Amino acid sequence: MDKKVYVTLENGKVFEGYSFGAEREVVGELVFTTGMTGYIETLTDPSYYGQIVTQTFPLIGNYGMIPEDCESGKCWVSGYIVREKCDDPSNFRCKGTIEDYLKSQNIPAVYGVDTRELTKIVREAGVMPAAITFEPLKDLSVLKGYKVKDAVKSVTGHEIRESGPEDGKRVVLYDFGAKGNIVKELKKRGCHVIEVPADTTAEAALALHPDGIMLANGPGDPEENTAVIEEIRKFAGKLPVFGICLGHQLFALAMGGKTHKMKYGHRGANQPVRQVSTGKVFISSQNHGYEVVSDSLKGVGEVTFVNANDNTCEGVNYPGLHAFTVQFHPEACGGPHDANYLFDEFLAEMNKEAHHA
Repeated sequence: MDKKVYVTLENGKVFEGYSFGAEREVVGELVFTTGMTGYIETLTDPSYYGQIVTQTFPLIGNYGMIPEDCESGKCWVSGYIVREKCDDPSNFRCKGTIEDYLKSQNIPAVYGVDTRELTKIVREAGVMPAAITFEPLKDLSVLKGYKVKDAVKSVTGHEIRESGPEDGKRVVLYDFGAKGNIVKELKKRGCHVIEVPADTTAEAALALHPDGIMLANGPGDPEENTAVIEEIRKFAGKLPVFGICLGHQLFALAMGGKTHKMKYGHRGANQPVRQVSTGKVFISSQNHGYEVVSDSLKGVGEVTFVNANDNTCEGVNYPGLHAFTVQFHPEACGGPHDANYLFDEFLAEMNKEAHHA
């Protein structure tokens, strides 16, 4: 039998389970994700930095770990909680179990927890700090006031990386914690992708002679990135811009908009978004705890998508700036491909600007 561990919430609620990852204690922001598949993408998505992730789907690990499906080179979650783990995965691409992977990445994980009850608490009370420990946590002061800090600084790359055909459209991709599939989708369309660190200045980015700029996903509070927001202001309107997730939030802040921390966010591969212009509903993959406040962009941007469940902002178009952004993930690998066409629209915008130049 695996070692007993305890998940203690900021509100004092304690859940008992068993360890199946690294045997160490950790504190993080407790969140849940509703994806039935895509746990590999979740574990390796830098947007989960600082968070203890609970999977609502009861059985996790049934197709093992597949390196080709990882979104980055390491696991970014602070901790991981599941109802039941699979010790005998079955998939022709499988290269190992989820337990072995978590141990190799030094990530503490818990199974045997009532994840339905845990999810209900987060839905009703909101995301909150939690701890994974080997004894029930008696002193809750360690959880009070915990907040994920310096998130983008902690996950961004520190050097420029180039890939894709040399004669393709040049796209500067700001790496705020970019998922690997964003790069793949751009390269699939013949783009030459230049990934740059989050602290790259607008002047340095424009000196790379891009045809367009991509603002990637990433973790943490968007308002924390004041220097990045200032640089976005400097290149906005000078060439096509496409923002995803955190990139969507940062562009809105650069344009004078506001963001707000949600009660428990949107995390999963089954989030419905409605296109305002057509009424068409897309099923999307999402992972975020902050939203752009729609009313804060009046006169600056046009809301293009809203969440069909809670009507929050899911996309914005900025007329005259050659820019559009979405809160969801059109590049999602462990999710639906309904909105994949947005990459084609970005390419079309770059081609249009080249024609007018």
